[in-house]
Amino acid sequence: MVVVKHIVSLSGGIGSYITLKRVIAKYGKENVIAVFCDTLYEDGDLYLFLERIEKILKIKIIRLCSGKTPIQLQFENRFVFNSRVALCSKELKSKMFNQWLKENYTPKECILYMGIDWSEAHRCEAITRNYKPYKVEYPLCEEMMFKSEYFEELKNDGIELPRLYKIGLTHNNCGGRCVKAGIGHWLQLLEKDRNRFIEAENNELALQRFIGKDYTHLKRKGKPYSLHQLRLDKEKQLTIFDFEECNDFGACSCFSEVD
Repeated sequence: MVVVKHIVSLSGGIGSYITLKRVIAKYGKENVIAVFCDTLYEDGDLYLFLERIEKILKIKIIRLCSGKTPIQLQFENRFVFNSRVALCSKELKSKMFNQWLKENYTPKECILYMGIDWSEAHRCEAITRNYKPYKVEYPLCEEMMFKSEYFEELKNDGIELPRLYKIGLTHNNCGGRCVKAGIGHWLQLLEKDRNRFIEAENNELALQRFIGKDYTHLKRKGKPYSLHQLRLDKEKQLTIFDFEECNDFGACSCFSEVD
């Protein structure tokens, strides 16, 4: 008889934590495995969050890492990643997870779980297709709950809210510097964590000098739009960002791409 393991992809975000809780409650922690893929580019508090999860749930999280950061990948590929092309999610997360999965379990021996909720249900089709013949489930897509409710659940569990959520960012990944983020997200990062924004701005400028082309993470009105220019425009009020731009937070598509 094959003992099925329930493998939860733990990103460090609130959705993956709640998913892990739901799966453990249903199948028991002895049958559940939590896997975290480290980009080496995360906010320091994310690692503390993982430690708190281990302590509260009394589990040990498996950590995978390629040894590279998204910045290193961009230099290697001589390209500034953006919302359309970003190898970091594939190389640092999906590929690592997929390799570990194939080395340890057959499709009959496990079920995969992703922390995607109903608001991002459009991502499920690509993930399900890319991980075939492994079965993937999305417990939070069956719940009509908002992120604020999950935050309250986290508080009730005695786990401190990760720093990036505290300052108002939407995602707790890549230290708030996800290359797939939209103008709204970067404006928010500039306001809430200016030093972190300037770090990302300097990295983008360094990549441009190294490559010799003005590639940018963002586009505005169909044209390349650098983080440096965004900061100047915002701080000197050289331009007015419209409603759509201010609400363009973008989203990481991690685990949507595998070989």
